[in-house]
Amino acid sequence: MKRLMTEMAMVLGALVYAAHGAGPAAAETFITVASTTSTQNSGLYDYILPRFTTKTGITVRVIAVGTGQAVRLARNGDADVLFVHHKASEEKFVADGFGIRRFDVMVNDFVLLGPESDPAVVGGEEDIAEALSKIAGAKAAFASRGDDSGTHKKELFLWKASGADPKAASGSWYRETGAGMGATLNTASAMNAYVLTDRATWLKFSNKGALKILVEGDKRLFNHYGIILVNPKRHPHVKVKEAQAFIDWVLGAEGQAAIGAYRIEGRQAFFPNAGR
Repeated sequence: MKRLMTEMAMVLGALVYAAHGAGPAAAETFITVASTTSTQNSGLYDYILPRFTTKTGITVRVIAVGTGQAVRLARNGDADVLFVHHKASEEKFVADGFGIRRFDVMVNDFVLLGPESDPAVVGGEEDIAEALSKIAGAKAAFASRGDDSGTHKKELFLWKASGADPKAASGSWYRETGAGMGATLNTASAMNAYVLTDRATWLKFSNKGALKILVEGDKRLFNHYGIILVNPKRHPHVKVKEAQAFIDWVLGAEGQAAIGAYRIEGRQAFFPNAGR
């Protein structure tokens, strides 16, 4: 009987060990990255993050929201790393003492989509500001994210360059979805509306409908991504060692190669530019 009870105790101990791991040392090591919907929706993280985790044992938990919201999360200390695409916001984040330093990571571009019918006749236009001016003049349907994301900030910058004021037409031909890129593309597809998007998300998007790329190539459409370590002096709980390991990997040869190797339908989605 004593032997049986000993064996039962050993079995129970093994079950507890299997359920809870070998104590604190077995707990998952992770960092939180506040980032954008474009890096998430494009599939980039699904491609590169397993490589980082395999190399380091550190899991990356991504909070994918608009750049404005991602910056606010990082300012509040709800992330260890900020990885977004609006340089002015990133530089202010660092200048205000919430981040240590901004580094260039990669670049792709924005494109202007529209219906095949192209009611504003902007197809092939090389000047994005002129194309937007034509859309406003024609009062053609335009779907905006309207969510303070990096894409939305870029769109507003381009509208300003065009001389048009789409806010005055809010709710008529200018529709603000207040949603992410995927949802806004769905709205544009359903409305046959013009829309600004990052190219990577567009390549990954399946519900294209009658939409196609009408304007591309203007240098103002370049889309730069930066990465920043959240300042531990502001938020002492930031996992500096693990977060810095991720930043170093992303900026290093292995991470940059992984970013450059990612393809959507055979096309390169992002172009690494760390240190350039």
